[in-house]
Amino acid sequence: MDTAKVRLSIPEHIDPTRITGTGDALLRAVEDHTSVSIVVRGTAISLSGTPDEVELLCRLFTHIIKLASAGETPSESDALRALDALRAERSDISGLSDDILLTYRGHAIRPKTIGQKRYIDATRNNTITFCMGPAGTGKTYLAMAIAVAALKRHEVGRIVLTRPVVEAGENLGFLPGTLEEKIDPYVRPLFDALFDMTDMDRATTLVEQGIIEIAPLAYMRGRTLNDAIVVLDEAQNTTPEQMKMFLTRLGFNSKFIITGDTTQRDLPGRRGGLTDIEDILSGVDDIAFIHLNRADVVRHALVGRIVEAYDAYEDAHPAGARPQKGGGHGRAHQ
Repeated sequence: MDTAKVRLSIPEHIDPTRITGTGDALLRAVEDHTSVSIVVRGTAISLSGTPDEVELLCRLFTHIIKLASAGETPSESDALRALDALRAERSDISGLSDDILLTYRGHAIRPKTIGQKRYIDATRNNTITFCMGPAGTGKTYLAMAIAVAALKRHEVGRIVLTRPVVEAGENLGFLPGTLEEKIDPYVRPLFDALFDMTDMDRATTLVEQGIIEIAPLAYMRGRTLNDAIVVLDEAQNTTPEQMKMFLTRLGFNSKFIITGDTTQRDLPGRRGGLTDIEDILSGVDDIAFIHLNRADVVRHALVGRIVEAYDAYEDAHPAGARPQKGGGHGRAHQ
């Protein structure tokens, strides 16, 4: 079997531990997932193994060095995600180094997977982007980052964030407090993402000024949303009628980003707004559909395994064939 050997140099201005990880933990993690031998001496990284695997790791470490040059400290999980992306698709991962937004804490938000990169590119190139995927794939967080970045660049004049308030049946009148207090439990994840990108005082001021608006989906009816990036989160909990209503709110110089996880619907027995949306709009220009999967999960590694386990169960037990508790009485929710 042919053996290839390559030597890479870590630039002098980069602390080698940013590339190797503390105690060479990053290198060991990568080495455990490849057949390549990795040896580090000073600022030199020597790779030895099959030509294909060595070429793969050359591209990986070029990416890691680029991140380190930008002041980042790539984690073991960052390296393994990039390695998986390269191995799965032989894709160009250089775009994973492109920043979307620099938070007020100085943290760069950027795509971590090829799927996330496609998602970001779709929002840049299309007026309406649908992003569907399981929990932990960054659908909502990246949508918020894209919106905040566009506002900072003065590409739009405002941000509108909305969610269907399914648990209260879109009827909030019986709850105490102001409108903001009533919907707060439902839109809190949007606030959390917003406060992670800009300081709380600034974000609160923008909300008070109406530059950032957070409202339940029911309050979108009758409006035309101009000069805005509009994020509809948890779209799997919309009805087809609500989805049509929302999409027809599109105004001039606006973009819509719709995110959802079709496996976590809270509308049992009813059709969802995302159920047939791709079939309905597949022939319409300027609309993109992005599907993320467990390979794009960027939370704890266990989340990806949980998603995988659920997918395997769903494949092995189609909805109509699942055994029902209580001797089979009743109907399964579709």
